[in-house]
Amino acid sequence: MSVTTPVEKLGSAGLKTTGFIGAIGLLLRDVAALSPRMVTATRGRRLAWDNLWFQMYRVGVRSIGVVGLVTFCIGAILALQIGPILEDYGAAAQLPTIIGIAMFRELGPLIGAIVLTGFAGASIAAELGTMAVAEELKALRSHAISPIRFLVVPRVLATTIMTVCLATFSDAMGVVGGAFTSNLALGITPTQYLRQTFEAVGHFDLLTGLFKAGVFGAIIGALPCYLGMNVRGGASGVGAATTKTVVYSIVALVCVDLLFTFVFYMLEL
Repeated sequence: MSVTTPVEKLGSAGLKTTGFIGAIGLLLRDVAALSPRMVTATRGRRLAWDNLWFQMYRVGVRSIGVVGLVTFCIGAILALQIGPILEDYGAAAQLPTIIGIAMFRELGPLIGAIVLTGFAGASIAAELGTMAVAEELKALRSHAISPIRFLVVPRVLATTIMTVCLATFSDAMGVVGGAFTSNLALGITPTQYLRQTFEAVGHFDLLTGLFKAGVFGAIIGALPCYLGMNVRGGASGVGAATTKTVVYSIVALVCVDLLFTFVFYMLEL
């Protein structure tokens, strides 16, 4: 009888994780290679623009309300938590600076991406998983239609574009939430709040946040596509892929955010 040691378990988990990350990377590579050719291709292999618009509406436009509500509340919560502490030290005027930088650099892109993961990522995984179980992917391949070109590319492009757009919207709603609460709790007028925010937030803060959002969007699109297209086991497999999509995506987003935050921090030194 074989006995699996903790070291062997750790090594096996490491190999599986590495293989999974590599598979996602290869899928993103294929998407990056196909996208420019599909835009300029002749009829038959051209990007289905109607499908892209539909996916952008599905994953982005329909989630605006949820993302706006969450980020507005985040900005309001930050003002309520940080404002009294700053007021005790006579630094209440710095509250717009703290909230603005936090929203534009970190919370806007990250919170928007996490909400989009639950709103759209799980749906993509379930949709493609159902197609895999019903052997629709095999039918596409039998007609010489690449599932990556036909299914994955529009979804990854849509999530990438819309995550960047939602990050901008999240930044604005977070600032509005902070301004609303600061006016009620600390007496900072909206004009003062917005002026201080615009003075504190620079181009570097905005661009780094939008860059993160683009990477987050690619992850949100590629990861559920990979899990959905590799579903096995019928309906239970679809459910497992949907659950894994949400869990893996959130973990990946936080880890990638930490990596980019460290890199951007070193660039500022």
